[in-house]
Amino acid sequence: MADYDYDDEDLPDPSLKNIIEQESLQWIFVGGKGGVGKTTTSCCLGTQLAKHRKKVLIVSTDPAHNLSDAFCQKIGRDPTPILGFDNLSAMEIDATEDLDKMQRSMEDATGAGQDDDGSGIQALMSELTNSIPGIDEAMSFSELMKQVQNMDYDVVVFDTAPTGHTLRLLSFPTILEKAFGKIMDLKDR
Repeated sequence: MADYDYDDEDLPDPSLKNIIEQESLQWIFVGGKGGVGKTTTSCCLGTQLAKHRKKVLIVSTDPAHNLSDAFCQKIGRDPTPILGFDNLSAMEIDATEDLDKMQRSMEDATGAGQDDDGSGIQALMSELTNSIPGIDEAMSFSELMKQVQNMDYDVVVFDTAPTGHTLRLLSFPTILEKAFGKIMDLKDR
């Protein structure tokens, strides 16, 4: 790796004030290991940004949602206005519900839901969608991108899943390739 000579004066000030004042920031991802304060940081960022921006959204993609606890109110899969703010909303993406929807749609498309002949297609589809590492994160991000692209927010703060979940998501393509290989082997029998 080459050594680069950086001029510290070109870098922005690493402070909360700088983040809040950066009007060009539209997406802020808060990540890290489990238990390091991602949700607390996301909520603090969101409330501070709400003091300076017109519309702010906090989104939890963490399977263990805590935004409802942090704001002491029920938060669902649709943007929920946060009490005490007129420009701050939050939502929690439910990967399990999205996974169930995907499984039902796959069953409908393949007719697997009506298979009473004991062929096991329904069981195979269920096993496949529930055992692939990272599938819950992939479904979360898919649903999230569908929803957020159509929303009108100045900034979106993402309270992400712990690093381990993110690493599983990165291994998703390899696992999927192996799973499809097994399906093709079954088909060729």
